[in-house]
Amino acid sequence: MSTHEPTVATRRDFLVSAGVIAAMTTKWPRASAVALQEQEPHQPLPDGAESDPAAAITTQTLAEAEKLAAVEFTVDERAQALEDLQEQVDRFRKRRTHALDNNVAPATVFDPRLPGRSVRADRQLIRSRRGWGPLPASDEDIAFAPVAALSRWLERRELQSERLTRIYLQRLRRLGPTLQCVVTLTEERALRQARRADEEIARGRYRGPLHGIPWGAKDLFDTAGITTSWGAMPYKNRVPDRDASVVRRLDQAGAVLVAKLTMGALAYGDIWFAGRTNNPFKLDQGSSGSSAGPAAATAAGLVGFSLGTETLGSIVSPCMRCGATGLRPTFGRVGRSGAMALCWSLDKIGPICRTVEDCGLVLWAINGPDEADPASLDVPLAFDAARSVRGLRVGYDPAWFEGKRASDLDRAGLRAARRAGLELVQITLPDWPYGTLMTILLVEAASAFEELTLSDRDDELVWQKPQAWPNTFRQTRFIPAIEYVQAQRFRRLVMEMIQEKFGGIDAMISPSYAGSLLLITNSTGHPSLTLRCGFRDDSTPQGITLWGRLFDEGTLCSIGMALEGELGVWQRRPTI
Repeated sequence: MSTHEPTVATRRDFLVSAGVIAAMTTKWPRASAVALQEQEPHQPLPDGAESDPAAAITTQTLAEAEKLAAVEFTVDERAQALEDLQEQVDRFRKRRTHALDNNVAPATVFDPRLPGRSVRADRQLIRSRRGWGPLPASDEDIAFAPVAALSRWLERRELQSERLTRIYLQRLRRLGPTLQCVVTLTEERALRQARRADEEIARGRYRGPLHGIPWGAKDLFDTAGITTSWGAMPYKNRVPDRDASVVRRLDQAGAVLVAKLTMGALAYGDIWFAGRTNNPFKLDQGSSGSSAGPAAATAAGLVGFSLGTETLGSIVSPCMRCGATGLRPTFGRVGRSGAMALCWSLDKIGPICRTVEDCGLVLWAINGPDEADPASLDVPLAFDAARSVRGLRVGYDPAWFEGKRASDLDRAGLRAARRAGLELVQITLPDWPYGTLMTILLVEAASAFEELTLSDRDDELVWQKPQAWPNTFRQTRFIPAIEYVQAQRFRRLVMEMIQEKFGGIDAMISPSYAGSLLLITNSTGHPSLTLRCGFRDDSTPQGITLWGRLFDEGTLCSIGMALEGELGVWQRRPTI
């Protein structure tokens, strides 16, 4: 890829060849006079639209492109390939004249279920029997209470939703600027919803454990008439005309939307168009991302719970950093229409909360099919917060808990699992090239935001490092289509492998970034649960992650609740 600055370079098409030659647009210096002398006669595009003569393809073009595709052709093979390549490039150009909105999904749809494999289909919600005692006198104690407690106080009418909503709105106004976690306060909508919740509960129409609970939405969920910016400068004034499906589901559950929370631009990192979201336990440290605002706001007691999304760690990573509890559901369990698409076969929506039970309660409300999301599945959810986990089998690899990448806190999580009565079973994963799966993520993400690359609006994004999206999107245009297809085939092998590993166990436990589990399970669609396991010497939290069977989030949460009780660190608050 060219290292020339935009001021001295122009757009042109380059080709990468791997059996099929793919045209990719990037910033590149114009062809030399020698190369122009070698070019073949120019062919017209369909409907008379002309190609750029300066972008002609030569044998030299192919020879250089082969280096990017890791292939090598002979001189004669290059000459033969040139015969129809311009027609192929013209097709690419013609396709780009037809706009593809972010909400247009590919015709191919990923399904995490393997042929012939059944999944659990029970529907059940049993809340914990804990009474939570009387309502605290302190607004701060109320603010940091888990949803499981808030819901009991609201149900018993010891607490009104309007009071709770005002507590959170005040904290969002006071602490949101410090954390840089709030994009938009939705005060008018929130107070209207809270008053309705109080009226309904007073009349005996209690909708369930989220009724009257204030929550915050990652700023990629559409909200009608309210800015949804995707964290990115090019979209900072974007205002949708309808709510995302998960927003509608939470409305139906009686939850109260108090804020749109920050996210790393286009779902990567913790840098958004107006700054960097900060870790409430260490303000000079970013909150990680991309569900940066939801994790920071939840850990800081600014909302009752929040919703985030994950493609590759965007729930796990900020929950690790901020000490929140994050549940990434099975791919397809939660409908995604009205949510910004990054990777159609990887994106998942999940709750970020203060406790594990809260995650189960929120997932219960947002679970279900979505007719506008072709990948959504109708699979019931079973969650029993009072279930005993004694005797459940949890897989682990001892190597995950050894060496410099593992810590004493990770090992404390493993010991807590033993104390909880879980049976720990040693497993190993094959030594495969799992990095291959990154090809799928990169290609889908670059496709979702092709308009930014081709229009040069990628330069408007605040984060412009080599690892940031603008550069990554440009690099990805040099991935051959064949490599994408082969990565999908490799993905099928990984799905079969991990399904076999889950055949004799109920879950896995590991440090959150152990091995390639984050990449593997995001690619196979398996759920995960990240919760605090302790605090480092600098008083920042650390988490540990459980990995579950497809559509068995109930068991995952039951195991998580047992670990949470043994570890005893979920109640510690940041001192901002």
